[in-house]
Amino acid sequence: MTIYQEAADRIWHARLSGTPCAPIRDLLGDSDVDGAYRVQEINTARRLEESRIVGAKIGLTSKVVQTQLGVHQPDYGLLFADMDVLNGGTVAWSELHQPKVEAEIAFIMGRDILQADASSGEVLAAIEYVVPALEIVGSRIAGWDIRITDTIADNASSSHFVLGPSARRVTKVDMLNCGMVLSLNGDERSKGQGRACLGSPVSALIWLARTMAAQGRPLQAGQVVLSGALGPMVAVNPGDRCVAHIEGLGEISVDFGETSA
Repeated sequence: MTIYQEAADRIWHARLSGTPCAPIRDLLGDSDVDGAYRVQEINTARRLEESRIVGAKIGLTSKVVQTQLGVHQPDYGLLFADMDVLNGGTVAWSELHQPKVEAEIAFIMGRDILQADASSGEVLAAIEYVVPALEIVGSRIAGWDIRITDTIADNASSSHFVLGPSARRVTKVDMLNCGMVLSLNGDERSKGQGRACLGSPVSALIWLARTMAAQGRPLQAGQVVLSGALGPMVAVNPGDRCVAHIEGLGEISVDFGETSA
């Protein structure tokens, strides 16, 4: 068994059992980014037996978080159809792993982006709609004790996502200055704006489009891209209700189910 398979098995067992595992950097070290993506790909193959890919998420778009993890670029994970939660819906607590929530701008792609050297103009032209989104992140690593290899291997610490109903054209949204407020049970818990996401959510999308094309898994028409947090993530508990408002895009919400008796 390779170290990549061993790391993938550890994360996969944690996902199935609901019991977080030890970091996998004891196997890969804390800087083997390519190896971490190999681990992610092993579990992607397993996930494809359960669901299908409907998009991708961009992580590590905050310069502060990049510095904490000792990296200088974002990372990505894949979104699957069974991760999609309806706006205003409830996500079962049993499906979550140490969950936290963050508000983001999501892109709905209107065209495939097949070239690893896609220009900024080509990426912009490929955007069909912009919508408000909530990403529910989760870690299979105990205590969120992660470095870059841990989170990449764990599908960029992904869990679920919620898309708002108010779709806009990209030209109708101020990507840099749009303000975001996220509330938990009626109390404001996180604030931010578009420029907090890698300088601009569009910059994050351009990075992802080029990276995914280079990896042989290009973004396709109809896919969702979560571009990265606009403000600090917020930990949640059973029974919580999260509501976010993004200027120019509107409101989005999700409820977290109670634990089973």
